[in-house]
Amino acid sequence: MPAFATALLAVSAGAFARQDAAPQYPNYPSETPAKFTPVNADADFERRVVMIPMRDGVKLHTVILVPKNLNGDHAKKAGIVLTRTPYDADALTTHAQSGSLAANLEGYDNPADVIVEDGYIRVVQDVRGKYHSEGDYVMNRPPHGPINPTPVDDATDTWDTIDWLVKHVPESNGKVGTLGISYDGFEPLMALIHPHPALKVSVPMNPMVDGWMGDDWFHNGAFRQQNLPYIYEQTATRDNSAKWWSNVYDDYDLYLRAGSAGELARQHGMEQLPFWKKVLAHPAYDSFWQNQAVDKLLAKEPLKVPVMLVHSLWDQEDIYGAIAVYKAIKPKDTSGNMVKLVMGPWHHGQEIEDASALGALKFGSDTGRYFREHVLRPFLAQYLKNQAPKADVAPVTAFETGTNRWERLQRWPSGCDHGCTITPKPLYLGDAMKATFTRPGDNGADRYVSDPAHPVPFRARPIQPVGYDAGQTWSQWLVDDQREASGRTDVLTYTSDVLAAPLTIAGQPQVHLTASTTGTDSDWVVKLIDVYPDEMANQPEMGGYQLAVAMDILRGRYREGFAEAKPIQANTPLPYTFALPTTNHVFLPGHRIMVQVQSSWFPLYDRNPQTFVPNIFLAKPEDYRKATQEVFHSSYVELPVAAAKGNGIPGG
Repeated sequence: MPAFATALLAVSAGAFARQDAAPQYPNYPSETPAKFTPVNADADFERRVVMIPMRDGVKLHTVILVPKNLNGDHAKKAGIVLTRTPYDADALTTHAQSGSLAANLEGYDNPADVIVEDGYIRVVQDVRGKYHSEGDYVMNRPPHGPINPTPVDDATDTWDTIDWLVKHVPESNGKVGTLGISYDGFEPLMALIHPHPALKVSVPMNPMVDGWMGDDWFHNGAFRQQNLPYIYEQTATRDNSAKWWSNVYDDYDLYLRAGSAGELARQHGMEQLPFWKKVLAHPAYDSFWQNQAVDKLLAKEPLKVPVMLVHSLWDQEDIYGAIAVYKAIKPKDTSGNMVKLVMGPWHHGQEIEDASALGALKFGSDTGRYFREHVLRPFLAQYLKNQAPKADVAPVTAFETGTNRWERLQRWPSGCDHGCTITPKPLYLGDAMKATFTRPGDNGADRYVSDPAHPVPFRARPIQPVGYDAGQTWSQWLVDDQREASGRTDVLTYTSDVLAAPLTIAGQPQVHLTASTTGTDSDWVVKLIDVYPDEMANQPEMGGYQLAVAMDILRGRYREGFAEAKPIQANTPLPYTFALPTTNHVFLPGHRIMVQVQSSWFPLYDRNPQTFVPNIFLAKPEDYRKATQEVFHSSYVELPVAAAKGNGIPGG
């Protein structure tokens, strides 16, 4: 054999031998210990992380923050403030790398000043199936019943959690309160179903209540498609690590190019997500949605725990829920002490932040701080502190926008503390584009062409995605200047004469449209707007500002009932009736009242093809067609006028 061949065989044999042998490393251990216990002697609190067992054996990741001035002093006991969340308990209790409890809690979802200054034990828990908790995640898990055949739900998980806390946190005084915002506000409501005896108070803020009627997923049947990224990120992974993606800066372009909401979801692989498949299968208000509407569930439950419902008048996400629950449970409050309602001039969750302004609006004071200091603090103390005095909190604490003042009311709606009556007053959409309190003598109509290829933007473009990152203004869209829409030819704009005196409304305006369409389906968007004087000396940029006081959408296929979609009879005047969100507003002298009507609100809501199809999620490009819309002068918005405060009705 040639010498080079012998050498090659030797090298090859050595190589195979090295591959087959186990690698040998020197004794060089990892510098990361198997377990590390942080030490911070200067911290003013102790962090305990536990896995609390539920009745089915599943354990839920729970962070317990105990102020150090309670440790070792058995004479000191404190109430527990509990939040259950799908948004990462670790993150919500570590907003800063600091030994200060206040710094750790300053941020979502903590009214940190009240919790820290009043010495409460703070507990935040990952809900079942999210982040570090065991078990399966179900979006807004319904209680045991027709939709949830399992014996566990958010009510039982809360019961089991409270039971463990009062038995295993030695610093506890045995009293627990639960609070939270949005999804975290849904949880305090679920805790009211068969509540634990140690649950002494519940504070749902801006809660998710009915996802179809008017909270996150639909409004009166129109799908809030800009929440597709939320569904994607919330349900695709346990820790929200799968992130929505987009190659388009302007959401208007992203959603328009995709066509239907269903097609955009398909392009993102959302057919893999069980919750999205449920939404696709239930576009109408069928038993799937009705049986999990929290207001309907609580209407059937006895009222055992004091509740403070917190509502934002410009809640861009869950503007329906708190008021719906108030209507459902307030009649059970025979003593008048069990149900409180707070309404502030806020966006979603702004009550725990600085709330001296919202967008261009300035309120003259920090309304969020007022709520926390004068309403939330004494209310929690009454039920969570030993021997605390009864809180001097009114049945209804409501901020009146326009005049920018707080009111203490006995009920809602009422208009004022005493002596007021709410009088329904029709504001007609009259001829010559006039909004008038005098019924028009003619039965004429105004027309516009609604083109799905050019839908009306819900705010000025480019349109940002839903989000709270720095620079994003999603939270302000409900107070955007509506002049952007009033100049379009596919938006009807009716304006009143200048008001000579203040006009106060308190409650939900009711829309009564008489309208026709050349299509067989249609959306109707109605906005009630306060038009500022042309000049505002104290804030020049507000000159002529068109401030939306209340606005919402109705999907026309549900005009006869939300449970079943029906085609609209083309070219036929038909009634369309629906409620706008609740208001507590004064139209001041020198202002005017405006009503806008349009047939798209994009891309916040998916486009109506204006041709009836069984499921709009599955609409094809050829289904989207122009339609001519007619709004008749007999149409009106019924305003809930607080009569005793005087009225500024021109000629009224």
